[in-house]
Parts: sequence; structure tokens; C-alpha cells
Amino acid sequence: MKTRCGWTKDNVLMNAYHDEEWGVPLHNDDKLFEYLILDAFQAGLSWNTILNKRENFRKALDNFDYKKIATYDSSKLDSLMLDAGIIRNRLKVNATVINAKAFISVQEEFGSFDTYIWQFVNNKTIVNHWADLKELPAKSPESDAMSKDLMKRGFKFVGSTICYAFMQAAGMVNDHLISCYRHKELTK
Repeated sequence: MKTRCGWTKDNVLMNAYHDEEWGVPLHNDDKLFEYLILDAFQAGLSWNTILNKRENFRKALDNFDYKKIATYDSSKLDSLMLDAGIIRNRLKVNATVINAKAFISVQEEFGSFDTYIWQFVNNKTIVNHWADLKELPAKSPESDAMSKDLMKRGFKFVGSTICYAFMQAAGMVNDHLISCYRHKELTK
């Protein structure tokens, strides 16, 4: 049996996310946008809630196609607010469109969102060596800097805690516990 980080609580969906995605260095703009949006929707909620609704989000948000999302009008936003399959928070739904537009602006300026976002960790995963879940921080100097810059660029729901969760998901930090089999695999 594999030893995993305890936050998965041996939930099948959480285990799959932990084993296949969380902490794996990600350099694909489409997936980075998806993570950014899902982390924004997670604010104040559990990650398990978001994972359970992920497929519904994919359907409702045109497979996280930021170019399409940037063109959403008020009638599309109203229809999203009626979709029980997603988190129906008006501020978060509106932020999705705002963030899609800001995402495209960043791509235009830097060539890719990947080039922009990885600069906050000097283009290299920060490898932590935590023994206990209680040691994991909610934010870091890097997530503080990322949050401040994203906000300056017009992004919404990108506080430092959300940015740190994004960094963990996108493999910008390796926060797998040292007892977890993925820590060693991702540190190679």
C-alpha cells in the first residue's frame, strides 16, 4: 500500500488527484488556467467539493477555454448562476471572465502564462521537506509576490492563500510530506 499525504483521507477522487496531478510541475497554459479558476472557486470551500464538481465546471465553462470565457456576456453569466453543477457564487462566476481576459493579457505580454507564472519561483520547483501536515504553510513570500502582481494585473480571487494552493497544485512547490511516495518521485 502506498503512503500518501493524509489530506486525501483515502478518498478515491482525492487519491487520484494527489497521485496524478498535485505537485507535478505544470507548464501547459490551458491546464494552468483551469487550476487558477478551480482554486478561485475553492476559496472558502474544501478541495473535495471542487474535485466533485470539476467535470461540471468543464462542461459549464467550455472545457476552461479562456478565449471563449473572455467573451461570455451577461446572459451566459446568468445561465451559469442557474447551473447547480457548479459553485453558484456571482462574484466567482464574474471573476472567471475577468481572469480569462487578464490571462490573455499576460500571454500577450510574456508569450505564455507559463513563462510569467513560473518566474515567481525562479523557474524551479521549491522542494519542501515537511514531516507533518501541520507544517504546511498557507502562504509564502513567493505566493505573496504572485498575489500582489496578479491583482495589479486585474485578476480576482488571487489572494496569497489561493496563490499558494495554486503553486502546490501546479508543482511550483513540492509540499508532499517526506513520508509520501510522491515526494521522492517528484524530487528526482
